[in-house]
Amino acid sequence: MADEKKIIIDEDWKNQAQKEKEKLVEEQAKHEQEKSAPRLPPASMSGLISMLATQALYAMGIIGEEAEKDNPREPDLEMAKFNIEMLSMLEEKTKGNLSAEEAEMMKGALYQLRMAFVQMSGGKTS
Repeated sequence: MADEKKIIIDEDWKNQAQKEKEKLVEEQAKHEQEKSAPRLPPASMSGLISMLATQALYAMGIIGEEAEKDNPREPDLEMAKFNIEMLSMLEEKTKGNLSAEEAEMMKGALYQLRMAFVQMSGGKTS
């Protein structure tokens, strides 16, 4: 009977060790997944400016997916204008509340986008 208890204890220990091992493997897999998952940057004014500028550039067809190079799409000037106007409104509403760096980024982005838009539209702003 003493031998049976020892076997039971050994089996309990093996089960516990196996559970701990599985838990470690699970935690390691979770850690690897977190490590490989893309992290979003913190919310910021520069991020918002970049996002709206990128959308305008994409709408004008200045930037795009690699696959679009073989089969380019028509520029969506209405969407580009909308994104430029959103940035312009944001500049007006935040005047005096932006850091010097953010204000300069906004000013530069709007200038570049407006020049690209005029070039793309042939001067027509409808």
